[in-house]
Amino acid sequence: MSIEQALVERSNNQCELCAATNNLSVYEVPPVTEAHSDKCIYTCQTCKEQIEATSDLVATHWHCLNDSMWSQTPAVQVVAYRMLNRLAADNGWAQDALDMIYLEQDTLAWAQTALADDDEIKHLDSNGVQLQAGDTVTLIKDLDVKGSSLTAKRGTAVRNIGLTSNPEHIEGRVDGQRIVILTKFVKK
Repeated sequence: MSIEQALVERSNNQCELCAATNNLSVYEVPPVTEAHSDKCIYTCQTCKEQIEATSDLVATHWHCLNDSMWSQTPAVQVVAYRMLNRLAADNGWAQDALDMIYLEQDTLAWAQTALADDDEIKHLDSNGVQLQAGDTVTLIKDLDVKGSSLTAKRGTAVRNIGLTSNPEHIEGRVDGQRIVILTKFVKK
């Protein structure tokens, strides 16, 4: 069975992101080392163009992620996570969805994998060391968490960090609460 046939069967012949039924094609979710249906999604032309940034990002189109982010297919989860990250800065609903999404560790690592590009976003700690998704960092300053009475104390280890589209921000859990931390206040 070809990859496309497997995806048509899995998706019930509709876009796995927005459920559109026309102009469907296979999208390989990068990075792909070997073509396989587990590393691809079946998507419409509108979604594909916006994922690949060949057309403008239309936030209202992506409200469909509120449903598709709960897919049992890791490739769909990865694309939903990446698109929510792109939308989160300007759209409160996307940040809310991003806060709710749950990915297994290997799927999260795949979702956070940046393409090997020269203009790749680099997250640097206070010492200029590049941070990677999943790293453990230590706070170098007491930080008041906005919207909470929590104070993240200096010396607190933040494990399994997540990277954001902003090179000055990382995400991590402190006292069970997921927060955004400025990279200038952490060291690897």
